[in-house]
Amino acid sequence: MSQAEPPAGRRQAEVVVYGATSGGVCAAVAAARRGLDTVLLEPGRHAGGMTSGGLGYTDIGDARVLGGMAAEFRRAVADAYGVAPGHYAGPEPHVAEEIFLSWLERAGVEVVYDAGLTGADTSEGRIVSVTTARGAYAAGAFVDASYEGDLMAAAGVSHRVGREDRTLHGETFAGRREVVPGMHNFPPWISPFRADGTLLPQVADGPMAEVGAGDGGVMSYGYRVCMSTAPDRIPFERRPGYDEEHWELGRRLFRHWREQGVEVRAGRLVGLEPNLPNGKADGNSLGPFSLSVLDRSAWAYPDAGPEERERIRLHHLRHAQDLLYFLSHDPEVPAHVRAELGRWGLPADEFADTGHLPHQLYVREARRMLGEKHLTEHDLVQGRRQEDVVAMGSYHIDIREVQRTWRRVYEHPDPVPMVVTEGYLSVGVAPYQIPYGAIVPRREECVNLLVPVCVSASHVAFSSVRMEVQYQMLGHAAGLAAAAAASTGKPVQDVDVAALQDELRAAGQVLSL
Repeated sequence: MSQAEPPAGRRQAEVVVYGATSGGVCAAVAAARRGLDTVLLEPGRHAGGMTSGGLGYTDIGDARVLGGMAAEFRRAVADAYGVAPGHYAGPEPHVAEEIFLSWLERAGVEVVYDAGLTGADTSEGRIVSVTTARGAYAAGAFVDASYEGDLMAAAGVSHRVGREDRTLHGETFAGRREVVPGMHNFPPWISPFRADGTLLPQVADGPMAEVGAGDGGVMSYGYRVCMSTAPDRIPFERRPGYDEEHWELGRRLFRHWREQGVEVRAGRLVGLEPNLPNGKADGNSLGPFSLSVLDRSAWAYPDAGPEERERIRLHHLRHAQDLLYFLSHDPEVPAHVRAELGRWGLPADEFADTGHLPHQLYVREARRMLGEKHLTEHDLVQGRRQEDVVAMGSYHIDIREVQRTWRRVYEHPDPVPMVVTEGYLSVGVAPYQIPYGAIVPRREECVNLLVPVCVSASHVAFSSVRMEVQYQMLGHAAGLAAAAAASTGKPVQDVDVAALQDELRAAGQVLSL
């Protein structure tokens, strides 16, 4: 198949990867190791996405499915610390990025930072080139490894955002969830209103969809904050613009716990287990009031433009800063929690160019492609065999909280308004196969694009696939497939999957157990 000539002034490569997430790094390195001229475009200034951006704790699931470049990364982490693979829960952020940068350099990948996508030039179902803030880039094959799926969308590839209705795929766990007790849910009887009847900050207004209905809601976003007890740690300080009233909901929660005799530990609020090397902790979203932002602001992020996304990102960043200050200083927070948080701070040797807070917002889900194949809950729960398998997953169906809102509970003599958290779900699954068709667009929409991050999956299925190790393995497969398509000029839908599987197995990828 002939390929359109790029206009003058555009960098001509063989493979272009958009998004230096861990999946994007693996895709670019895999293509470059095949000898192809490969460019990796990154809208930010760092490589590694969440793997180097605060998500130090590696969510693996069943370690038997870990293969290919994900296993290679795990070994590189072990070698960096002189320990056995798996000795630590994950690497320090700066070590993760150093490993990825060394891979890119050795493979000869050209990495371009500050290269946010501004458009895609397409012709007859083929991406000819992409335009970025750093110039235009043409290639025979493209990989969209961004968390948002921006190149996929710019190329006109069909996709969905948020929760679907249960009736769409007949999924038990789809749609809006029932509000039930749980560790991540708000305890009952806490009012969402101020004395004047207006709604408190951090509580979304409006009715929820009916149980099981699709509402377009995405899992909450947040920052996974790396923390340290080292003597040179950066204390949690009051940010200019910190709003005392914004944290009234948190005060009510702690007062409620105190009245109920509930003793809460600091580690159960933000995750203070020293699970990373050199005594660092990966701050996670634990409990009903956490680093996750539940006011539905994330719902607008996937399809938002750059300015609106930046506003949402800063909203989440300030939430992380202010939550850590609130938990370590507010008098309504138990003294033992404040004292424990006071032992911790931001590590001086991490994220120096972003104020020691991560450079990457944890975008748990954004757009999801509607590709040649579409993974659903049934594929995972039933362990359906996939003839075109290119990687395996095993992490449980892990849907994080989607919203914090309120509802009236009908008690005598009058209904009682109370804060509720909705959306959390955890369901174990056995190891399952991920098909090549889930990273490939429909043939009639685009023939030279692979999508290893915003994969073709329902909201429920995606909540398991979305782990960084799966992105690395799918990025590996996408990079090899892009190399094959670029070398032959064939559509990605016509890549020899059996040959791809052989190449993946030779590189240690696990395709079945």
